[in-house]
Amino acid sequence: MAKTNAKPARELRRGWTTGACATAATKAAFTALLTGEFPDPVTITLPKGQMPCFALTVEGTGDGWAQAGIVKDAGDDPDVTHGATIISTVGFGQAGSGVTFKAGDGVGKVTKDGLPIPPGEPAINPIPRQMMRAVIDEIARIHDAPGDVAIEISVPGGEKLAEKTWNPRLGIVGGLSILGTTGIVNPFSCAAWISSIHRGIDVALAEGMEHIAGATGSTSEASVQAFYDLPNQALIDMGDFVGGMLKYIRDHPLPKVTVAGGFGKMTKMAQGAMDLHSGRSQVDFDWLARRVELLDGGAELVEQVRAANTANQAYELARAADIDLASDIANNAMEAGYRVLRGSDVELDIVVVDRDGGVIGRAS
Repeated sequence: MAKTNAKPARELRRGWTTGACATAATKAAFTALLTGEFPDPVTITLPKGQMPCFALTVEGTGDGWAQAGIVKDAGDDPDVTHGATIISTVGFGQAGSGVTFKAGDGVGKVTKDGLPIPPGEPAINPIPRQMMRAVIDEIARIHDAPGDVAIEISVPGGEKLAEKTWNPRLGIVGGLSILGTTGIVNPFSCAAWISSIHRGIDVALAEGMEHIAGATGSTSEASVQAFYDLPNQALIDMGDFVGGMLKYIRDHPLPKVTVAGGFGKMTKMAQGAMDLHSGRSQVDFDWLARRVELLDGGAELVEQVRAANTANQAYELARAADIDLASDIANNAMEAGYRVLRGSDVELDIVVVDRDGGVIGRAS
């Protein structure tokens, strides 16, 4: 098939984080609490100076409180919280109390060490907290009012949505996290995924775990968990970012880390690739053929592997000839991983699985 350099039909659309939505809802709710009127749309200033406007979908007032809600638009990012309603209920606090935060319906609470928020606190990250404090201060100054308020953030249906996130593994129970550092969701953000990998490692370290595993997908994850009888908290959602995981572990070491994946992904790691996405690294069939040759595969088999359509086809050809190509791949992947770890005191372990989750190669 001919390669194409065609560009996407349109640029992917950016969206807004839950933290940005919570901040805008908080600004609208506090304004209504002081004035009786909701600003709609409501404008906030993000950490890098952008000033987005948000339309309100929820408005409500009561004795000493007001609430506003905004439907999150994640743009073209496949975010599980896209379309969720982020609601902020703001009430007067005791004099001198400052701004306090509470987890409402659908927002989780932190139960484990290692996250930027201590156990017992609502899962509202530091930057969204700063943003909400800033809008409270802004509106309080405009209306010459005290800024002592209690903010409750809720996301109807958030507890169910959280089951599709990494929160349960991170020890965040009861719902979603209110996230974001810039306020903006960039579609398919590699940085956001790697940041989540880092937080998973932080939690494992705080829990004192001695063995964690990163897997390229759900099949390899289930396989490596069963193989080592690992708890959920030891599983890092590595995806394609093996380099991002290993680099962080190099600077935040723990005793043992396993990398698990299918034959094709592990072949790319064995070749030295540390981003295993199909758009950023490819299986080198000439390289695979040389490995088969070094394993005493015959000339015909070497050429068959060189001409294979997929990495799995190459593996099946070698397996039929009683060539243990998967273990060779595991050993080469381990060497490549140790080059990233660069002498840190971490034991690296590689597990290669087939499409059914069976372990077909291992190096330790």
